[in-house]
Amino acid sequence: MKVLLVEDDQFHAEFLSEALRQALPEVDEILRAVNGIEGELLARKHAIPAVVMDLQMKERNGIDAARTIWRERPQTRILFWSNYSDEAYMRGIARIVPNESSYGYVLKTATRDRLQLALRAVFLESQIIVDQEIHRVQQRQVRTHDTLTDSEYAVLMDMALGLSDKLIARRQGLSLRTVQNRLLSLYDKLGVDSIEVGTADFAINKRTRAITRALNLRAINAESLESAERDLQNWLRRL
Repeated sequence: MKVLLVEDDQFHAEFLSEALRQALPEVDEILRAVNGIEGELLARKHAIPAVVMDLQMKERNGIDAARTIWRERPQTRILFWSNYSDEAYMRGIARIVPNESSYGYVLKTATRDRLQLALRAVFLESQIIVDQEIHRVQQRQVRTHDTLTDSEYAVLMDMALGLSDKLIARRQGLSLRTVQNRLLSLYDKLGVDSIEVGTADFAINKRTRAITRALNLRAINAESLESAERDLQNWLRRL
């Protein structure tokens, strides 16, 4: 079995290689890419069936690289290995994973045993594995704010990209009233309200405040915004 490591840190790449060889004697070749662009090229050239993918890299993040790999070879099995448990990453993966594939998401703080179990589960048994610690972090985030629906999240991303209500409605295929209702629900779930100082209410820009709250709660992050910007540019070119 060939396995591709997409990891820009040399120490982490060496750790992964050792863990792979211990967990999967079936692996006879390990290739390494140092960023998402190189990962896409190697996966295409060698028809790689299994990939361990870092999420944060300087040139093409892991979500975008995985999307390209899955678009070309939907059966590819990918284990995401990251320092971060952001809700934005999980949503990003859920939006792009094809039905033909299995995937995993393990934090770099996981034990070697946990990592090796995930490698075998995803690459050999075609299971979907998400680290328990990620679930615990997300449960803490849910207690901070109500979970956003997929439709609300799409409106939030378009709003963060600077789209007007009318343009959001056109892009999402919704009525203007529906978009405005989604915004009201977003403001409520993200805890956006007027700021009270003494007895006076000071108006705030709710759109900006909602984006700030979403960033603080890690519902969106820099990588998800970069991917959303590329999707927006593609959509605009098709208009």
